[in-house]
Amino acid sequence: MALSLQGKVALVTGAAGGIGDAICQALAARGVRIIAGYNSSSERARHLCEQLPGQGHIAMHAPVLDSAALKTLSDNLSRDIGHLDILVNNAGMTQVVAHDDLDGLGDDVIDQIFATNVRGAFACVRAFRPLLQESGDGLVVNISSIAGTTAVGSNVAYCASKAAVNSMTMSLARALAPDIRVVAVAPGWVDGDYARRADPVYLQQQIDHTPLKRIAQAQDVADAVVALASTMTFNTGCVIPVDGGRPLM
Repeated sequence: MALSLQGKVALVTGAAGGIGDAICQALAARGVRIIAGYNSSSERARHLCEQLPGQGHIAMHAPVLDSAALKTLSDNLSRDIGHLDILVNNAGMTQVVAHDDLDGLGDDVIDQIFATNVRGAFACVRAFRPLLQESGDGLVVNISSIAGTTAVGSNVAYCASKAAVNSMTMSLARALAPDIRVVAVAPGWVDGDYARRADPVYLQQQIDHTPLKRIAQAQDVADAVVALASTMTFNTGCVIPVDGGRPLM
């Protein structure tokens, strides 16, 4: 039997993007109050909150590269709400650079990828750990990628950053149990702005080499997050693939 999510509170970073939007919609549809975290897309985040079912949703500045700002946000949530049940580390970045173009992957891009995808996710867990503990049944979901295990992705650093996210997920799950569960969700290609900018021929090749013969929808990722919160409650320290079986071929 699925646990009721009615009245729970979730903070989703990078909420204004396609996957973040779908996660917010899916959780809100089950009665979760959403804190839509954004870095620069304040208007999109506020518009999202206006469209979500239920009440009490709010867009809040959650810059994952600013630990001091995250601490302030945590203090404000502690004062105004008192607890946090679900943290979804969805904020991330990448840039397309061919894997053999070593000179094209500059130090600044590498640093930004690791800072956002790895340090930012850790900083959020660090900042919101007290609130998640107050929940008594806290859940952290790190949005990873199959690139972390296949080493096939937008660039070498991106793949390495997602491998780091997977390892960090396991380390934090061990460190924060039993009060807080930590799980990663690893999609393959997801239909959205990034996929639509890809070479159509290449994208079709990825579909042809996926056993389920399609790429993921953002809703597939959102459904995995909801399942981890409501039914897959004995999972921690693991990586849940949402890839249609792509690594099998």
